[in-house]
This record gives sequence, C-alpha cells and structure tokens, in this order.
Amino acid sequence: MAKDIRTEQKRKSTYILAVLCALVFLGGIGGMLWNLTRSHERQVEILQDGKILYTVDLDRAEDRTFTVTYEGRTNEIEIRNHQIRVKAADCPDQICVHMDWLESAPIVCLPNHLSIQYADGESASGLDAVAN
Repeated sequence: MAKDIRTEQKRKSTYILAVLCALVFLGGIGGMLWNLTRSHERQVEILQDGKILYTVDLDRAEDRTFTVTYEGRTNEIEIRNHQIRVKAADCPDQICVHMDWLESAPIVCLPNHLSIQYADGESASGLDAVAN
C-alpha cells in the first residue's frame, strides 16, 4: 500500500512537471510570435557635437540625400532602401565614408564632429557611441 501511495505521488509530480514545461514552452512560442509581429522601428540620430540634428525612422524613410556642414566642410548623407550612410565627405581621412551603411557600430566623422547612431542605443557591444 505504501508503494501505491509513492507511485501515485510520483505520477502527480510528473504530471505537474509536464504541465509546467508545456506552459513554459507555449509561453516561449507566444513571446516569439509577439516579437515577430510587433513593429520594429529603427530610429537613427544624426548628431553633431553631441546635439541631435535629425532623427530618422529608417523603416518609414524615403530615399534621399542631404548635406550636413561643419565649419565649411560637408558630409553628404544618403538614405536608401531603409538604410543610412555617409556617401561623401570633405574630411581628409574618409573613414566615415568607408564605414558604409549603418549596422551595429555608429558611423563617426571626427573632423566634422558628426556621428550617426541608433537612437535606442542598439550596438553590438552595448557601449555608448558618444564620449566627451
């Protein structure tokens, strides 16, 4: 009889564990579906000397090119196919141009005090892109 009680308790605990695992699994599936269907806005900030010049939602932005100036020098910024880059610059090293399209690391033009970064701080390293 004691053996029957232990067997019954084992069945109940196995059943409870199975139900809990199923709930966790279903919760994970629900979370993934919610994450896939929600809007993923990609806000980008264009800063100069730490001040925001423009905020652009890349998901809604139309293709265009515009110029940002600093002490007579220019950066030509291009938005195309919901991506952003520095297309051309008057700076001597052209590092900002060679960085190509914005991904996880910010685009920085030190001579022109310009940076382009994700507004929500997304980056591969999780570090802030602006340092004083």
